[in-house]
Amino acid sequence: MSARSLACPCGSGADYPSCCGQWHHGEAAAPDAASLMRSRYSAFVLDELDYLLRTWHPASRPASLAPNPPDLKWLGLQVRRHEQQDDSHALVEFVARYRQAGRATRLHEISRFEKRDGRWYYVDGEFPS
Repeated sequence: MSARSLACPCGSGADYPSCCGQWHHGEAAAPDAASLMRSRYSAFVLDELDYLLRTWHPASRPASLAPNPPDLKWLGLQVRRHEQQDDSHALVEFVARYRQAGRATRLHEISRFEKRDGRWYYVDGEFPS
């Protein structure tokens, strides 16, 4: 059984194909910024680099992304807050945990999202102290 038929890495408890997989493969668009955040975390876990670039706002999108290093293991995601600012702007605060070279790390970010032409995009993020 492949990893993609197991529980979704986003932590929703749903299976991958009916959760983030549908968005990764273009079957649907994430309905809100929090769902896009979860799907982007899953994309980082699964090295879905094309999806990450497709869902990155054009004004801040990098030219390319590198796959995960072999010694990196994603450990979990906690979405702490989803704040809808208006119809096309939202904030999502999250903590993603990973281990690399035996060292556990927490990535705490407050991400900005913008909706354009009916789709949500990751714009950028701040790292609270």
